[in-house]
Amino acid sequence: MVPLGAIVSVRRTLGPELVTRYNLYPSASIVGGAAPGFSSGQALDAMQRVAVAKLPPGVGHDWTGLAYQERLLGNQAYFIFALSLTLVFLTLAGQYESWTDPAVVILSVPIALVGIVAALAIRGFPADLYTQIGVVLMIALAAKNAILIVEFAKQLRADGMSAADAAVEAARRRFRPIVMTSIAFILGVVPLLTATGAGAASQQALGTVVFGGMLASTLIAIPFVPAFYVVMENLAERRRKRAAARRAPAPASDAP
Repeated sequence: MVPLGAIVSVRRTLGPELVTRYNLYPSASIVGGAAPGFSSGQALDAMQRVAVAKLPPGVGHDWTGLAYQERLLGNQAYFIFALSLTLVFLTLAGQYESWTDPAVVILSVPIALVGIVAALAIRGFPADLYTQIGVVLMIALAAKNAILIVEFAKQLRADGMSAADAAVEAARRRFRPIVMTSIAFILGVVPLLTATGAGAASQQALGTVVFGGMLASTLIAIPFVPAFYVVMENLAERRRKRAAARRAPAPASDAP
């Protein structure tokens, strides 16, 4: 029998309990979190910069779990926003049986985006996963205010009122309900703006987007909706007149 100590040296040391691999490559997990007052998007950007600057040649890095999903969603933000606008437009087109009335509603959405960008700039938040969720949410909320005006204007138009008078009267009558519901919603997201503790950065980002978007949609967009409605109604009226002129039979000429 050969004693084990004759061929090897044994000593106690610290080491990993298991060997992890990622895509068949030896790997190590690095876990990080956002510090208080910073969003997850800012934390991911900071880790990305550190990995690029500090990792030695031949060592790569990749994202997994929620970080991977957030990075993946960030690359699809424009597609998701366009898809949301398209779905809202097609749904309203089916309800109104018209292409011009949904366009009035969709034109009010960019005004809410102005408030979102301003709110994010004031608070210094980046466009991360939670702000993107808030932007998609604001598409529906901004459309809601415009729908109230457009729907009532359509009823007044059916009663024989002109497009301009119907738009102004609809905005005047629907102004109070819109302001009441919007103020209630804005005050409801104030706790998100002032959130503290674990996950506060994500709550603040979402609350900032909704707060700024609703504020702009209420104070700025409402005066523009009647103007959009009049412009689209005039365009639709011209198109109907041209179509009627094309369908009208040509006058008969007297043969010599």
